[in-house]
Amino acid sequence: MRFTVLGSGSTGNSVLICTEKTKVLVDVGLSAKETLRRLALVGVNFSDLDAILITHEHSDHAGGLRVLLNTVTCPVYVSGETEEAYLREKYNKSNDEPQKRFEALKDRRVEIESSRDFRIGDIDFEPFSVPHDAADNFGFVAKNAGVKIVTILDFGCFTTLIREKLRGCDGIVIESNHCRDMLKTCAVYSWDLKQRIMSRTGHISNEDLSEWLQNEFDGAARHIVLAHLSQRANEPHLARLTAQTALQMRAPLFKAETQITISSHREPTVWIEF
Repeated sequence: MRFTVLGSGSTGNSVLICTEKTKVLVDVGLSAKETLRRLALVGVNFSDLDAILITHEHSDHAGGLRVLLNTVTCPVYVSGETEEAYLREKYNKSNDEPQKRFEALKDRRVEIESSRDFRIGDIDFEPFSVPHDAADNFGFVAKNAGVKIVTILDFGCFTTLIREKLRGCDGIVIESNHCRDMLKTCAVYSWDLKQRIMSRTGHISNEDLSEWLQNEFDGAARHIVLAHLSQRANEPHLARLTAQTALQMRAPLFKAETQITISSHREPTVWIEF
């Protein structure tokens, strides 16, 4: 089992999870053109995709879906609530985008639930709801041959359920969205937006993740990829340093030999294999 984060940040998010038999594209927040380019960069032909999985309707996770469906032929796994939200996004009255989205998804959709396990090819998916201001956002555990990979990109706080799902995993893709001080002093963001990001249904900060890594992470994961870094309220080196410092500060009996990788909004990460 292996994965790569094709791109992650405020402008778009997409993760590719593969086994020898199955290739699943998680979210299509990048443009269709950019998604196809990055699939080629990591050596995957778009015609080999077995499924697209949409975690929630926000444009940085689903904005490129409609156009991409003109090229790829695989089904789209999406919950009913997320599909409804995706179709009813606000547009100008003269805009026919909702109808185009409806036509693109018609006969391509496989309905899933954010609280019920499902399978794509030889990968078992165990979704779980997370606190975020979307219709039905979920993270998930992807399992194959005893390997467990967790992906959780948009959430505002660590719940008991999230802590439980993050235990015993081999790889974790998790957001480290912003530095609290950088967010508070960001001149571009309005105060309302800052409050949304810092809320319990917003996004996880470097400091939030650091606290979890130091005090609650079980140390099992060999690889953790920091994702969804804000391009205005975070800095990659700072996010990495904050996470690595937290790992070093763990109690001596609970040291973790975990490699931290930073995802980028510009290029894919290297493949991480198990």
